[in-house]
Amino acid sequence: MQFELRRPAILLLEDGTVFHGRGCGVQGTATGEICFNTGMTGYQEIFTDPSYKGQIVVTTHVHIGNYGVCENESESDRVQIAGLICKQFMDYPSRQKSESSLQDYFEQQQIVGISDIDTRALVRHIRNKGVMNCIISSATTDVDALRKQLCEVPSMKGLELSSSVSTTKPYFAGNPDAPYRVAVIDLGTKQNIIRCLTERHCYCQVFPMHTPIEEMEAWAPHGYMLSNGPGDPETLTGVIANVKRLVQEGKKIFGICLGHQVLCLAMGVSTYKMFNGHRGINHPIKNLITGKGEITSQNHGFVADEKVLHNHEEVEVTHRHLNDHTVAGIRVRNKPVFSVQYHPEASAGPHDSRYLFDDFVKMLEA
Repeated sequence: MQFELRRPAILLLEDGTVFHGRGCGVQGTATGEICFNTGMTGYQEIFTDPSYKGQIVVTTHVHIGNYGVCENESESDRVQIAGLICKQFMDYPSRQKSESSLQDYFEQQQIVGISDIDTRALVRHIRNKGVMNCIISSATTDVDALRKQLCEVPSMKGLELSSSVSTTKPYFAGNPDAPYRVAVIDLGTKQNIIRCLTERHCYCQVFPMHTPIEEMEAWAPHGYMLSNGPGDPETLTGVIANVKRLVQEGKKIFGICLGHQVLCLAMGVSTYKMFNGHRGINHPIKNLITGKGEITSQNHGFVADEKVLHNHEEVEVTHRHLNDHTVAGIRVRNKPVFSVQYHPEASAGPHDSRYLFDDFVKMLEA
């Protein structure tokens, strides 16, 4: 599709703010919670990350689509974002190894996008006003009609989305002869989490989120991975109950992102929706155990409540976000259980936190 042929498009925020741009992807209308990611690379990994289910993503980097799409850079089997907002949407990729353009990819996946938006002004607005729902459309620019449609979009608070992205059947990954077996509770897992485990001699079985503990235990796993995923963690009452039981039974557990929040809730630590979430690949974290800093990849809009964690008898804070001092990691005292709010698999992003997978494997050895 040539730039000059793109249709006029509109972005309407929940607070009534309107931005005008040009359509990209397929012609249509999309709704969801607006959020922004500050990463300068890795747009395909962002678009296919199940944690973004139900969200329309603003990319703060100017050029999107410039290096095309490659199949092995997807974090799931489909595009997960509800829609895209960007400054410049590139029609033709400049990378030799690219397998298709982002436009062709979006057309195949039926994704609506809007480009030619002043994303700096938009992100400033979101940072000041807080997270909210939005609607984008290249099918109509009738603001009144779009406003009526936007009013029907539910808030992310109280929304359960993991069941829409969790696997429906168990599947295996890795070498069956590997020394360690890891049961992955799939709340919307990124494939690079599984790759980081299999690279460390783990044979993984990925289970649907509501799999009974007895079924997973029948496989005799050495440990459990609680994956990332979308939506409000407090809605996952069945998963929280299962994780609480796994902790009580002394199982070895590593949680990432939504998995971290579920573990917190299982330990009696509440979560809350943030004014603005953390999404990008340059977030600074301090490991409170070693005193070392880490640059991390993050994608979350909920966080553990610091007030509840203060003086908690069973839970210790191990990592902290250095920008706003929110809780970024915990461990359960006297139990082989820990979790982090960020993404140590970092795809795309820095590898500062890959050691956490090594720590988990050492825990399995013990």
